[in-house]
Amino acid sequence: MKNDKMKNQYRINEQIRVREVRIVGDSGSTVVPTREALDMARDQGVDLVEISPNANPPVCRLIDYSKFLYQQKKRQKEMKAKQVKVEVKEIRFGPQTDEHDYQFKLKHAKEFLEDGNKVRAYVFFRGRSILFKEQGEVLLLRFANDLEEYGKVEGMPSLEGKKMFLYLAPKKAGAQKKSQQARDREAAEADAKETSHQSQLKEIDVDTPANGGLLANAKISADALKKLTETEAED
Repeated sequence: MKNDKMKNQYRINEQIRVREVRIVGDSGSTVVPTREALDMARDQGVDLVEISPNANPPVCRLIDYSKFLYQQKKRQKEMKAKQVKVEVKEIRFGPQTDEHDYQFKLKHAKEFLEDGNKVRAYVFFRGRSILFKEQGEVLLLRFANDLEEYGKVEGMPSLEGKKMFLYLAPKKAGAQKKSQQARDREAAEADAKETSHQSQLKEIDVDTPANGGLLANAKISADALKKLTETEAED
């Protein structure tokens, strides 16, 4: 059925009843009388296929019609495969979600946004928990802030019945920028790591002779291992 529909989409050969057509090919294009174009197609053993009927004059190609239909079908399939299907993923919270559960759902939300999907996060208020709607709003705002690098908020938290919703859309690939908060956190972690490294170097040299640092370290390690072994034996 689909092939029949595609076949009827184009006029070929004697179905083309205009005075002249523009022939396009690898070497360029040229305008010729339709009768001459039909003779050219016949001499080459191919078809005259009208690919742009609304142009002036209509645009045609000299090509085997079956091959042309195959190329069109393949092109449509490739275009369909390239189309990104955006899905909406849901993340559900309670008004008093614990930290472990929050981090677990935050991780999934990051993955959803990185895959190009939208995220609909909501807090469900069961029974009298509706009294904690402010707490639910704070939770969703924190959620949006923690996902700042991955998605953009499409609207502030809104209460609909017993659910408070927050919508996030993925940021375009390659356009994600780290927030100032994230940059500051990374800088602080780097400083802490460097400070720890320097402290370890100082501890190695404490109370050790200038030329006996390695021997002293070996003795310390041996003593520590002996003490650990003795402790395990006592247990």
